[in-house]
Amino acid sequence: MTNVTNLETNETIEISETIQDYLSLIYVMERDGEPVIGSRLAELLGVKPPTVTATLKRMVRDDLITMDENGTHLTDQGWAASKVVMRRHMLMEWMMQKTLPWSKLHSEAHHLEHAISAMAESALMEQLGRPQTCPHGNPLPGCESAVENWVPLLDLAVGEIATIRRIHELAEENTDLLGYLEKNLVIPGVQMEVMEILPFNQTVTISVGEKPVTLGNAVAKYIFVEQI
Repeated sequence: MTNVTNLETNETIEISETIQDYLSLIYVMERDGEPVIGSRLAELLGVKPPTVTATLKRMVRDDLITMDENGTHLTDQGWAASKVVMRRHMLMEWMMQKTLPWSKLHSEAHHLEHAISAMAESALMEQLGRPQTCPHGNPLPGCESAVENWVPLLDLAVGEIATIRRIHELAEENTDLLGYLEKNLVIPGVQMEVMEILPFNQTVTISVGEKPVTLGNAVAKYIFVEQI
């Protein structure tokens, strides 16, 4: 079990590492207005649907989520706990950015986020200059305004130039995908141009450093850019 302390209320909530994993995914889905569906959680977490069902029931019991005809939603306590989990995860990514490849930060931070204390979290926030996003460009809880002007890559037309700013959290769950993006320099801070859009096969081709990179729409929808 791990004690998670909300820095705003100083409330301590004891939750397991497994529950923290669920909280982080539900947080992202709720933040983005995506329905929290058990089969989707099972896919992202790599577990079977009955396992998800049993875990969600425990979370209802512990007043972390509600489940009714209106869907699955975080409670106030669930929101507080999930924000702490997300913030610690992102701080761990920043802490390791000079040591590990960009594509490995998410998976490695996943192992460390459960161990960080409230004191270490606070110290890291200050040491890192209170970052508003993680190394993948996703907003720390409370900093959503930092990314609100970035648009999905799929919104661009052929010939438009933009700077890559963000790879969505749900894409971070796929380490092989992050490795492909890093290899092809499809990472935050890099300038790109849309070269070709093919609706019939659901692909978009961009130019990164004069190198063409073709992405399926299923991937491109998770890439956000700042238009130039």
